[in-house]
Amino acid sequence: METDPKHILLSRTDSIGDVILTLPVAGYLKQKFPRTRISFIGNTYTQAVVRLSGHIDCFINWDELKQKSRAEQVAAFQGMHADWIIHIFPNREIAGLTRKAGIPNRAGTSHRFFHWWTCNRKIHFSRRRSELHEAQLNFKLLSPLGIHDIPALSGIHPYFGFSNLPVPSEKIRSLIDPHRFNLILHPKSQGSAREWGVSNFEKLVKLLPAVRFKIFITGTRAEGEQMKDFLGRIHSKATDLTGKFDLNQLIAFISITDGLVAASTGPLHIAAALGKKAVGLFAPMKPIHPGRWAPLGKDVHILVKDQYCEDCRDSADCECIRSISPEKVSTILHQNAE
Repeated sequence: METDPKHILLSRTDSIGDVILTLPVAGYLKQKFPRTRISFIGNTYTQAVVRLSGHIDCFINWDELKQKSRAEQVAAFQGMHADWIIHIFPNREIAGLTRKAGIPNRAGTSHRFFHWWTCNRKIHFSRRRSELHEAQLNFKLLSPLGIHDIPALSGIHPYFGFSNLPVPSEKIRSLIDPHRFNLILHPKSQGSAREWGVSNFEKLVKLLPAVRFKIFITGTRAEGEQMKDFLGRIHSKATDLTGKFDLNQLIAFISITDGLVAASTGPLHIAAALGKKAVGLFAPMKPIHPGRWAPLGKDVHILVKDQYCEDCRDSADCECIRSISPEKVSTILHQNAE
């Protein structure tokens, strides 16, 4: 580009894992355009995650903005004085508002019909048909900015820029045993992923010797109620933390633990990005397979059944992910666990 952008808006108003895999885009843009201001449009739910990145200058809360009148929304976008918006996750309302606000460069995929009249920089690619990882696909939307290189997966992790970690409270710190491997098990997914099943997590708990592992179970309060029997059976071997943390506190806790086991969930992506041992349990079918959604980090381990999984496609009750053996997970966790 002849001149660097002054202010780029990145818009992604979906879930935690999706947002985490978008944040390296901000790091890459900051490297390319160090004087450019970068703002992130997201939901309240993901605000704590976005603020981890030192590459984001401002978080714009879409949940709050969409409560205002349309005139106030347009005025708010005009007041940002942005010269670019990248619609990484298509949102029809935001696309219409930013066009109305007169943001001069509005980029989005051509595969969303409403982008044909709201975006003037359309990128022709399909996420569903691509063999690229989600984090790499996000980089495709930067082509109108003259950025055409897509980093290798191994090169994306440094762009997270997680320099704004929340400070764990003394109460959270007191949970950690410095003489054991502090391990989080996150059995549920709030319906966002195929699940391994609490019976497999129970078997895993029994395989991990208490002398080497201190085990914590995390999840929402509602998930804790769903797992009440499971939590009762393992109460002598694991600490129940379900419903105890908000997202900011969970991030702080993950940052001082050693590892985490989960299906394709936000906490798995957080742990991986923070450099923890992250063991991801995946179903093999597209588009939810690890080739698209594996977490990115320096100590990531993916387990997925190596077979065609068509029988489970239309059911959340996935035999393919449940068939991953607890013994395989245990073996990975024992490696370098002190």
